[in-house]
Amino acid sequence: MNGLCSGPVEEYNCNKAFSDLMIDNKKSAAICKHEKSRKEEEEKTRLPTLEAAYTSILRDLGEDTDREGLLRTPLRAARAMQFLTKGYHETIEDILNNAIFDEDHDEMVIVKNIDMFSLCEHHLVPFFGKVHIGYIPNKKVVGLSKLARIVEIFSRRLQVQERLTKQIAVGISEALQPKGVAVVIEAAHMCMVMRGVQKMNSRTVTSTMLGIYLEDPKTREEFLSLSQSA
Repeated sequence: MNGLCSGPVEEYNCNKAFSDLMIDNKKSAAICKHEKSRKEEEEKTRLPTLEAAYTSILRDLGEDTDREGLLRTPLRAARAMQFLTKGYHETIEDILNNAIFDEDHDEMVIVKNIDMFSLCEHHLVPFFGKVHIGYIPNKKVVGLSKLARIVEIFSRRLQVQERLTKQIAVGISEALQPKGVAVVIEAAHMCMVMRGVQKMNSRTVTSTMLGIYLEDPKTREEFLSLSQSA
């Protein structure tokens, strides 16, 4: 720091700026911790209602909820559903947590084969697969793990694949303001495998292209080629 601060006044300003930054970071961490605690308390208050709902469902299916194997099933199911839909209580701002960095990089960044699990909002059964994300920075980059966390936020909700694809792309675009964002999802839907048409090998592919990926066919083709390569 002293190398950047050549005089007493400059050194004072540097020290003050550093101190202010540390205070802001501590305040941000405290706010996040408080918000997390609040959300956890809200989940606890909702748990008995969900547990009672699962008990009612099991009884209406003709099951004996007092038998040993089902005694704690409603509670387990309620907790599982809270986990599978925890994205409703998370935001991109929560998970980015100052992980956006100034960087003079304007070439394509791709993170592919991100595992994705979600629940179909029509039948409440899983769909799962891989997400491929590409973006072209506009002087700002994000920690790579945060892209996977953004996928997690939107997939841990009741979803349809088409909307999930767009939400991921728009979320990244709004957070980074890049030159373009591309998202492709390939997934298997249990509502087509376990029930209905029961087609075991079917896969659904959806894509969303924003910015230069939508406007420039060559950029779009480059992303699609790189994201699908082994």
